[in-house]
Amino acid sequence: MSQFFQIHPENPQKRLIDQAIQIIRSGGVVAYPTDSGYALGCSLGEKKAIDKIKWLRSLDDKHNFTLVCSDLSEIGTYAKVDNAVFRLLKAHTPGPYTFILTATTEVPRLLLHPKRRSIGVRVPDHRITHALLEALGEPLMSVTLIPVGEELPMTDGEEIRERFGAHLDLIIDGGACHLEPTSVVDLRELPPTILREGRGDVEPFRE
Repeated sequence: MSQFFQIHPENPQKRLIDQAIQIIRSGGVVAYPTDSGYALGCSLGEKKAIDKIKWLRSLDDKHNFTLVCSDLSEIGTYAKVDNAVFRLLKAHTPGPYTFILTATTEVPRLLLHPKRRSIGVRVPDHRITHALLEALGEPLMSVTLIPVGEELPMTDGEEIRERFGAHLDLIIDGGACHLEPTSVVDLRELPPTILREGRGDVEPFRE
């Protein structure tokens, strides 16, 4: 059974954040709130944790994983960003968007699409997420927590505990999240390609 932390969405308790980071660094899988729905996260390069997330979500190797980053400079470490892309990212982060970019060699191979060096990157606008990232000092490997066979992400920590508690190492209950997933925008070539319309406004990315 997973641990269950109730963390304040506006003033995250440092003690609980530090405990969460210990669980993540030891290879644990965590459910945590974002500015869209809840997400599943683990440390970069933790193959067992990544395999567990794939199993929980029934994902194959073609799924684009997302690196949840603290800011734009961190994105630049893991994804190739030219001046035009940087301007788009700067205008729309933090926010409920996932951007598909070409990965750099800093991204572990097990996170990459087998035929494309692409990776999702995201900077959420959520204080619990930022507290986790600041304490961790690197991105979280992450996917939206959408149950198999459903289309919308989970938004309630107690419900996550009921349905997934036996398989997760930690659930962070930060209150209710938004029902819509992120908007997904492919920025590997400009003009951008909108892959999914979600909570983030995609009009600025249309030609």
